[in-house]
Formats: sequence, structure tokens, C-alpha cells
Amino acid sequence: MKQEIHFVTGKGGVGKSVVAAALALKLSRQGKKVLLVELGDQSFFKDFFELADVTFQPQLIKPNLSLALWTGESCLREYAQYLVKVESLAKLFFDNAVMRAFINIAPGLPELAMLGKITSGPRKYGPPMPFDCLVVDAFATGHFKALMEAPAGMAQAVQIGPMGEQSRSIIRVLTDPEVSKYHIVSLPEELPLKESTELSEMLQKEFSVEPTLVMNKVLDVNVPRASLQNAESLTTSDLGLFAQYLEQQLDRQSQMMDQAKTKFKKILKVPLFFETNPWTLVEKAVEKLP
Repeated sequence: MKQEIHFVTGKGGVGKSVVAAALALKLSRQGKKVLLVELGDQSFFKDFFELADVTFQPQLIKPNLSLALWTGESCLREYAQYLVKVESLAKLFFDNAVMRAFINIAPGLPELAMLGKITSGPRKYGPPMPFDCLVVDAFATGHFKALMEAPAGMAQAVQIGPMGEQSRSIIRVLTDPEVSKYHIVSLPEELPLKESTELSEMLQKEFSVEPTLVMNKVLDVNVPRASLQNAESLTTSDLGLFAQYLEQQLDRQSQMMDQAKTKFKKILKVPLFFETNPWTLVEKAVEKLP
């Protein structure tokens, strides 16, 4: 069985990290060994799940579910150590001030290193990746585009040699629909949906993949419209004003859902949950994922 990689992205503030955690938990409950990966310098899940720390090395947080935090530099360090086979030499290489400056300014190098680590399992390159699924809580939409474009940029710049070949092998994994799955999290609002649509169009054009739209925090109100309109007639009451507001929100939400259906072939809906306990919130979201 091929290792699956699930990328979860979306505009900042749409709840992509909770959706990523829910997807990872659901896959782990299916008996798969799952690694939930955060990208970047800071961990959202450390505070969210009240963990002591989140590091480069995976740590088990639930049965079959591990968590790790990967940065461009940490992935490059591991790659260098894998090549030279001596940790002290790799450390010397990265502790060099000139090299650190190069890493920070080289266009797309940190992103390429992270994608190299993420795709190392299917490519059978680098240290073993003993997981059935990776769920990547990726960058927000703008930075995610840069992440995805990094291998193509490097392959074009360096067409001969191991760096070019590694970049091309990463692209092959990213465009393999049996391995790489893409989930774009949005809200039923204009700006998040616009960014989601633009990212989807880019992924279809450049990678020939069909992402799934996860419409998050959807108002799920089982109140007949007639009841809302009757309550609205009491315009001087708080109930009447709330009914008016609720009907307007539902109308706007319906418009956004109709618009999304013209752009995405597959849409999942996750309701707005009034829940403060992190794991309970994630578990409720799990129930809404297929």
C-alpha cells in the first residue's frame, strides 16, 4: 500500500489546523499509522492540546497518531546528515554563518527541503518514514502556493545533477493522485472562498489535481424559514432582531455554497461547533468527515 499524503491549507483563520487534526484522527481510527505534521517555526497544537513540546521527531499523542513540527532548516539538517552520515559534520555545515545566510535567502530552498521530507516515503529516499499516512497542516494559501512551486522552480534552475532529479521526483509524488490529496479549508464567506478558488485553479493548472473544498463553520440551523419570519415580525424584541440576523446569514451562506459548487467537484461541510474543549471539538469534526 502506498503511503498517502494529505495536504490541508486555507486562508488564515478558517480553522484549517482543527480540520487537519480531525482528518488525522479519523485516519488513525481506521487502523492506519498517521503522522500529523505542522510546518513552520511555531506549533499551534502545542498550546491547543496543552502539550509539553512539539519537535522535529514524531511523538505519539493518540493511538496510531503522532505529531511533529518541521521547519525548512530542520529538514535540511536531516537531509545533510543523511548524505554525509556523520552528525558532527552536518552540524558544522549548518553552524557556519555563511551557510545559514544562504539558507535564509536562497529562493524556495526551505520549502523544497520540507517537501523533500514530506515526500521522502513514497520516493524511498532519506531516513525511514514508518507511517501509512501523513497529514500536513500546511501554510496558509499564499505561502502554500510558494511551497508547491518550489520544486518546479528548482528543477528549472538546476536541470542536471542530484538537486534537479530530487526536485523532479518530488513533483512526481505531488502529482500522483493515489498518493497526494489536497484539502482546502474555507468559510462560507466571500474572501476565504475567493482565495480557495484561486488556489484550486492553480493546483489544477500546474499539478492536474482536484482539491477537496472543506467548508468549515457552516451554520446548521434546523429552523423553518416561516418560523424565522414570524419571529422577525417582532422587530422590537431581541428575538426578532436575532431572527433577522440569522436569516441574513443563512441567505449569504447559501449564496456562497452555490458559488462553491460551480468551482469545486467535491465539497465537505463541517458545522460551526460551540465547543471549547480541543479534543471534543476535533472529535465532533471527525464525525463530519467521510
